[in-house]
Amino acid sequence: MTGERKDEAGWPHPVAAVYTVVVLTLAYTCSFIDRQILTLLVGPIRQDLHISDTQVGLLGGLAFTIFYTLLGMPIARLADRTNRRNVMVAGVATWSVMTALCGFARGFWPLFGARVGVGVGEAALSPAAFSMLADYFPPQRLARAIGAYSTGIYFGAGLAALIGGKVIGEIAALDIHELPWIGAVLPWQLVFLFVSALGIPVVLLMLTLREPRRRGATTTVAKSEASSWPALRAFLLLNRRTLVFHFGAFSLFGIVINAYLFWAPSMMIRTFGWTVPHTGYTLGILLLVFGTAGVYTGGWVGDRMSAKGRPDAIMRAALIGMCCALPFLVGAPLAPDSTIATAGLAGAIFFLAFPQGLPSVALQAITPNPLRAQVTSVYFFIGSLIASGLGPVLPGLLTDHAFHDPLMLRYALLTVAAIAVPASLGVLCLGLEPYRASMARAAAAAAGAKRV
Repeated sequence: MTGERKDEAGWPHPVAAVYTVVVLTLAYTCSFIDRQILTLLVGPIRQDLHISDTQVGLLGGLAFTIFYTLLGMPIARLADRTNRRNVMVAGVATWSVMTALCGFARGFWPLFGARVGVGVGEAALSPAAFSMLADYFPPQRLARAIGAYSTGIYFGAGLAALIGGKVIGEIAALDIHELPWIGAVLPWQLVFLFVSALGIPVVLLMLTLREPRRRGATTTVAKSEASSWPALRAFLLLNRRTLVFHFGAFSLFGIVINAYLFWAPSMMIRTFGWTVPHTGYTLGILLLVFGTAGVYTGGWVGDRMSAKGRPDAIMRAALIGMCCALPFLVGAPLAPDSTIATAGLAGAIFFLAFPQGLPSVALQAITPNPLRAQVTSVYFFIGSLIASGLGPVLPGLLTDHAFHDPLMLRYALLTVAAIAVPASLGVLCLGLEPYRASMARAAAAAAGAKRV
């Protein structure tokens, strides 16, 4: 299905390219279901394991990011040198098994350890996927392709909410307490076991993908050394100003994305008394519709601006989304009733999603092919430590130690957004000029490679 037949320009056939995007997006969706299912289980996990908001935030943040970040670089180096499809298949299998182990946890630390394992598996996916997509799509179509892949975040988060709410409601109605060969289980543990099984069909689909020919692999560095550590260090040093501002801006904005994705269900439950099934259904629909639309719109705007010849088009498109997000992020927690809060969350989700795929597109545009997965993993290393590590934890810390009241969660989210979004906007503006310089170097290197 995904053979090597090419289009007129020598790129893989569009049908194969689209099929690859669809399968990778399903894998990314599955990863976010496994990652985000915890968000609807905060209440019962806190009650059954007797833990605080801060500890819940650690389960959603630090536990996931520890090895997600530490193993990201070695796995990405493997992806730059070997078959990227096989690396990703191993990752899907690993995080599915570890999600199942979450369902067997009987305390905070066993659950923490299983969440660490989920991060290990997911570290294998995106760096290899971004690198593969850059070999399936020409530059003028890459933003939409990566944007489509990035919708997996909101498909996954939305499906996690829908599945979690539905399964919890059904389990509560059936009053299930034991499973054959497993023994006594709690409803939230059954949810983990259920979603872990979703990885099986994803693995089978990913095995149908084929590794594309690596494009643009000829560089000024000897081919055998093109993906080496010295080559990576040289690239990072040459583009250090661009990367500092890029990583900083999107990591700060990522704090807000992770804070809202993790704590928005609990905010609606605590503030307006919503039930878990109702919360799952409502936020699941918002994430699926507005999150997906936001990611696709951001990619479309980035491609349109790129087609007009602006070298910093992708960064400027991200800036637009960040600016538009701020009023919704501040307004939703202050809403006087659940209807207005839901409308505010719809706008917030759309504009949080708007720049979601653009950071990786910006990196692919300035990075030589043999280094793409590794540079992406460097970004994920830093971004995950900051965004995924702090995003779920900061609101929990604020409710526990600043407001001293779980019902003040909405003000904790407001505080995080009001500080992090303006900071990300400022850093991104400072990074526009260095990024244009990196784009010029990449264009000159590509022109030199063609002459050779």
